[in-house]
Amino acid sequence: MAKGKLTDRQRRILDFIQEFTSDNGYPPSIRQIGASVGISSTSVVNYNLNRLVEEGFLDRDKNVSRGIRLTDKLLKATGNLGEVIRIPMVGRIFASEPVHLPSTDSPMFGADEAIEITRDMLSSTDEVFALEVKGDSMIDAMVSDGDIVVMKRDYHWSNGDMVAVWLRDLEETTLKYIYHEGNTIRLQPANPTMDPIIIEDPKHLEVQGKVMLVVRQLA
Repeated sequence: MAKGKLTDRQRRILDFIQEFTSDNGYPPSIRQIGASVGISSTSVVNYNLNRLVEEGFLDRDKNVSRGIRLTDKLLKATGNLGEVIRIPMVGRIFASEPVHLPSTDSPMFGADEAIEITRDMLSSTDEVFALEVKGDSMIDAMVSDGDIVVMKRDYHWSNGDMVAVWLRDLEETTLKYIYHEGNTIRLQPANPTMDPIIIEDPKHLEVQGKVMLVVRQLA
């Protein structure tokens, strides 16, 4: 993928990180990266990740779980930025305690407001929309206040998906990892200072979409 001084193994690591992040909406773990390229030693994985940071293809926060993010230089290095598409910005999602949202007839953003990304950053462009993140409950998933999440409208989910959840009784929405545990649903923040939200009756929530991509706001 990337050109220049990278080894074949480092190119394969970049390929895997890009594909995994596109499919899941969050980056892979160190062990998942190692398994993808046949490396059993986490130290060797870390060495290669550090080389990719030095070359400018990755941003990395070693104090955050899964603290890996691809940079714009990666797409430029492929020599093919791909088709640019516009993803509509439809509002805000709260990565914190659930917060009441304005009604849908009071949009937060203009009808023409959108973000632009390249098509190859997403595994699918059907039923996608973008939300601005408010709050810091997902910081260990490298989703910070002010970031943009690109969502796929989807009511079906699997354990561990990062989703936008509508809490019917409270008429509030939140961004969390979701887990089905027996007869209850656990909405798990990615912040060790915050407690999960336990939903006793699954009928009281609605999954409105799954995170496909996080667009980091650097300014």
